[in-house]
Amino acid sequence: MTLESFNFAVAQYMHALEWGAVLISIVILLSSLDDLFIDICYWAREFYRVTYMRLKHKPFDMKVLLKEPERPIAIMVPAWQEYAVIAQMIEHNVAILEYSNFKIFCGSYPNDTKTGEVIDAMARRYKHVVHVRVPHDGPTCKADCLNWIIQSIFLHEEQHDMKFAGIVVHDSEDVVHPLELKLFNFLLPRKDFIQLPVLSLERPWWSMVGGTYLDDFAEWHSKDLAVRESLIGEVPSAGVGTCFSRRAIGALADETNQQPFNTDSLTEDYDFSYRLANLGMKQVFVRMPVSYTSKRRTLFTRREYEVEVQSMIAVREFFPDSFRAAYRQRARWIYGIAFQGWLEMGWKGNWGNKYMLLRDRKGVVTSFVTIVAYVLMANFMLVAAYADYFNVQLFSDVIGSHPWMQEILAANFFLLCNRVGQRFYFVSSMYGTMHGLAALPRMVVNNIINFFAASRAWKLFFMHVVFGQGIAWDKTDHVYPSLNNLKESKRRLGDLLLSWKSISQEQLANALMEQSKTNEHLGKVLLREGWINEETLAEILAYQNDLPRGTFEPNDVVSHRDLLPLELIVRHRILPAGKNEKGEVIVLAAAALSEPIIADINAATGIAPHIMIVKESEVTKGLQLLTHKGAGADGTKPKPLLGDLLVDLGFCRRQDLTAALQQYSPVKDGRFGDFLVATGLLEQANLQTALERQAALATA
Repeated sequence: MTLESFNFAVAQYMHALEWGAVLISIVILLSSLDDLFIDICYWAREFYRVTYMRLKHKPFDMKVLLKEPERPIAIMVPAWQEYAVIAQMIEHNVAILEYSNFKIFCGSYPNDTKTGEVIDAMARRYKHVVHVRVPHDGPTCKADCLNWIIQSIFLHEEQHDMKFAGIVVHDSEDVVHPLELKLFNFLLPRKDFIQLPVLSLERPWWSMVGGTYLDDFAEWHSKDLAVRESLIGEVPSAGVGTCFSRRAIGALADETNQQPFNTDSLTEDYDFSYRLANLGMKQVFVRMPVSYTSKRRTLFTRREYEVEVQSMIAVREFFPDSFRAAYRQRARWIYGIAFQGWLEMGWKGNWGNKYMLLRDRKGVVTSFVTIVAYVLMANFMLVAAYADYFNVQLFSDVIGSHPWMQEILAANFFLLCNRVGQRFYFVSSMYGTMHGLAALPRMVVNNIINFFAASRAWKLFFMHVVFGQGIAWDKTDHVYPSLNNLKESKRRLGDLLLSWKSISQEQLANALMEQSKTNEHLGKVLLREGWINEETLAEILAYQNDLPRGTFEPNDVVSHRDLLPLELIVRHRILPAGKNEKGEVIVLAAAALSEPIIADINAATGIAPHIMIVKESEVTKGLQLLTHKGAGADGTKPKPLLGDLLVDLGFCRRQDLTAALQQYSPVKDGRFGDFLVATGLLEQANLQTALERQAALATA
């Protein structure tokens, strides 16, 4: 090929590029005009609210939320392999929710034992948690797990003769707002579907992939959903932060053979809200503003300063920050909303509904168009550089010779500037100027992720149509805020009980007052008053001291009695229960052991013990078995321990007995009761009464 013919080929290629640019520009123009229409609607709505609504109506008083009587609310949390985050989610949200009349129904599968064990532990710890066991192995799909949770909620209502006012959907990585349930409670009598904004927890401004979620949700859940509700009165569920009235759930359950969530859809939340709209249920997207103080850094000096930020009652979570996880997650969204929605919903509804359906589905095309535009731009630059370097005259000037093409390009440039400005405004108003500026290059990253997501969605759709291939729960790995710092500093028992909502502030105050008189352990006071049970106390002591909960098995304790000296067992009120894989002696105790006690065990066994927390009554039973061999074989109860009787009769305090045991030596001091009398901790008459009581109970 001669140089002239090659240059001619370059000119022809340039000609094709220009026509390709024109076609792509037309598609981009149509999509951008669609976005501009939403922008105009939003700002017109805001202007109306500022100039009319806010002048006519008084600002909403947040105190109204707090005064509303609390209706029972159920929270659904479906889980598949969420053992790494679900405990932290429950602990955090139970602690911060400004609400008491709620239940958390967590669903798990039989073949996901780790997640099931974590949920079981949470159910023992919190009276608010109910473990729902899906009867078959997973993963199936999120909708299937939700349907089984719904059945458990219905059963709970039947067993307790009550009805939940609302049912909320959350995922195991969600961070809820303290006033979320208060807001739902206030709106439920009038609304059947309530959607809160879903926002990304803040990431570093240089996080390119994770930051795209921050950008998208800041704009989408501030502007687009608000406009959608205004135009057609329908709000697509975001899958989390969604509250359904009991009436709405019941109506769909009756229509679908008690399977309200569509198991054939990857976006069961989107499908659910669409079907609710068809039933005439009232839907609302709520942006309730709240103010808080946040820390920012200056752009150049990096000096930290505080600002007052206007935020909202919303659900926050960490979205994926890796490229592969991000495009796979979005592929599921695109497949469910665009393809499955198209197949199952079609184009039903009035012009407004059809327009919103078109907006939801246009991404399967525009995601490719944007990347093609990038490729065209790169090709234009390469051809132009070649022509300039070799001084080649390109005769193709399609765009320059057609004014209407130039007008299209000018319009697209204007609309691009608008798009950039809108993104900067919404992101910076929520996360600060640094994130607002970082959102601009992240728009390119966002387009690349969406291209790969749309490609995968088309592939999934093709495999489904051609080969009938279904899609299981292709979940995203989740993280929870401060996952590396979950072990909190040891807090006071009362604070933990309050944060777990196990007792009320009034009960704690009364217990502390009683404790000041008797100097008892706070847990003992609460147990005696019946405000907590032994299971709760054991769970909270284990959590407070970062120790695992143990299981008391009498046979294990008896068969391993020789692992520790009996004198050591009685002195410290501990039980041997075998050895773990490291060779450590498993020691069951009703509370954390002090360093001197651990040193005693270490000296006796030659290795540090593996301590596990059990109930006080289980320790007592184990001590009875070990100190009275064979007791109870004829059906009678073992003789109660003298120390336990002294405490029950009020002759001694448990803490005094514990301290005395640390000083007591059977060889030197003789019988324990005589030792207590000799040290002045017990009167002789009281000892005699306790011994008579012990003998009477042993022969009863």
